[in-house]
Amino acid sequence: MAEIRISAEDRTEFGKGFARRARAVGKIPGVVYGHGESVRHVLLPGHDLMIALRTPNVLLNLEFGDGKSQLALPKDVQKDPVKRTLEHVDLLLVRRGEKVTVDIPITVTGEVVTGAVLDHSLNNLTVTAEATHIPTGIEVDVDRKEEGFQLFVRDLPLPAGSELVTDGDQLVLQVVVTRAEVSEEAAEGEGAAEGEAGEAASEEAAAE
Repeated sequence: MAEIRISAEDRTEFGKGFARRARAVGKIPGVVYGHGESVRHVLLPGHDLMIALRTPNVLLNLEFGDGKSQLALPKDVQKDPVKRTLEHVDLLLVRRGEKVTVDIPITVTGEVVTGAVLDHSLNNLTVTAEATHIPTGIEVDVDRKEEGFQLFVRDLPLPAGSELVTDGDQLVLQVVVTRAEVSEEAAEGEGAAEGEAGEAASEEAAAE
């Protein structure tokens, strides 16, 4: 995963009022912590941060005005519940070469056979990976899969350099038939049985 460089500046003011004023001029308040260092309160450019956060587990290279930089991963992103705009971000310091535990998305492609339904129960996989080589996710192809198909965590192809944390016996997805379709098939079966019974009764009456 490529590093995304983003400018950062230290802040000394706090509180809701300051945060509101900062967001009004396109800056997002945040904190940087980890590795036993003191929590660092920062301001980040809102537009650049929003674009960067579109990538899961994006690795940010925070560049400060003093010429120093720090690598960090987003750990908690707060958004406005209505507008969905960024309000605050918590960033975890990481170092090159160290292992980190992250959740990566499981993306499904393709369409199951007609008449079946995909039940996707696990959307993310927890793995450990080197901080500067975090996988963007895992893709699963379910094209033409039929009823009864199941996929467990242990069946997923892990990205190179990653180690599994999620329980391997956990179900990721399965292909099922909906209750409505099952009921419809049963009804058709009952209708056919009733029709056959009626025909048999008519034949018996005619014979008498």
